[in-house]
Amino acid sequence: MTPALADRRPEPTLERLLADLVPPPRFADARLATYEPDPAHPSQAEAKERISAFAAQIGGEKKGGLLDRLGLGGKRRAEAARGIYLDGGFGVGKTHLLTSLFHAVPGKRVYGTFVEYTNLVGALGFQKALDQLAQSQLVCIDEFELDDPGDTLLMTRLIRELSDQGVAVAATSNTLPEALGEGRFAAQDFLREIQSMAERFEVMRIDGEDYRRRDGAVNIRALPQAAVAAHARTGSGATLDSFDELLAHLARVHPSRYGAMIDDVTCAHLTGVRRVDSHNDALRLVVLVDRLYDRKVPVLVSAADGGDVLEHLYSEDLLGSGYRKKYYRSLSRLASLATDGAALVEAGGDPS
Repeated sequence: MTPALADRRPEPTLERLLADLVPPPRFADARLATYEPDPAHPSQAEAKERISAFAAQIGGEKKGGLLDRLGLGGKRRAEAARGIYLDGGFGVGKTHLLTSLFHAVPGKRVYGTFVEYTNLVGALGFQKALDQLAQSQLVCIDEFELDDPGDTLLMTRLIRELSDQGVAVAATSNTLPEALGEGRFAAQDFLREIQSMAERFEVMRIDGEDYRRRDGAVNIRALPQAAVAAHARTGSGATLDSFDELLAHLARVHPSRYGAMIDDVTCAHLTGVRRVDSHNDALRLVVLVDRLYDRKVPVLVSAADGGDVLEHLYSEDLLGSGYRKKYYRSLSRLASLATDGAALVEAGGDPS
């Protein structure tokens, strides 16, 4: 019987959670030398040059000793460290540049998505997470997005305290810092909190086209259910889940464990995929898709209606909400993974 993701209940250790704070396999080989700016969009070349200079600046700075990091070395650093913020649409190379920065900086540094950091704080507690991250020269935050006011206040506080301790912070997002929260929360004190965080960053805008060609109307390729189930039996490392059972399982597993949940998975198979109407289900699915995409795991899907294209994974209400950019990114990534999965079937390929 083919194993299911819904049967997995990982319990990663603290060491595992920290060890996962590195660039994902999809971007393991990304370097500044391999980033090729589009001549039609000069901002890409400008961002590459600025990231190179930022890396050199960090590499030339020396942090304090152990007593300083423990807060026992007397006066704290008077001036907060500055950060860099890469803003732009999907698929323009922001993650490639952020990963390149990570690899260009010597010494200790960490890399994770916004969600991975909030999950880390949830798992360890704020102070313990801060103590761990403050040992780094550089903290890279990919896909800075707002799920709720609590997460944003948590992350802005984390960034301020890391910056106060001399830790450089680099982040990417699809929204300028000053606009974070617009269309989601209207509280003035909340917006002031975001603005104080934005002052810590130099903003670099990167223009260009999404290489995955996401235009807001992504069609996710679907296959007959029998073909999906049959392919799941063809190789080691494959998993097979019904969509509804998987959604129910994701609600019982902390998102910080989704990465461990897909350890050693070579191909994921989903049957009965249908439209999602709940933000809770959708946001958890987004995290899972991100982890699958990071690890380049092909996905084979069959649609609940039996069609060959899954046109409406997220409801119109969800796509019109404040989380729409998160959902559109998920559609783009899942469409790419489903294309990879369908190609395996056509080629008669073993998922392992």
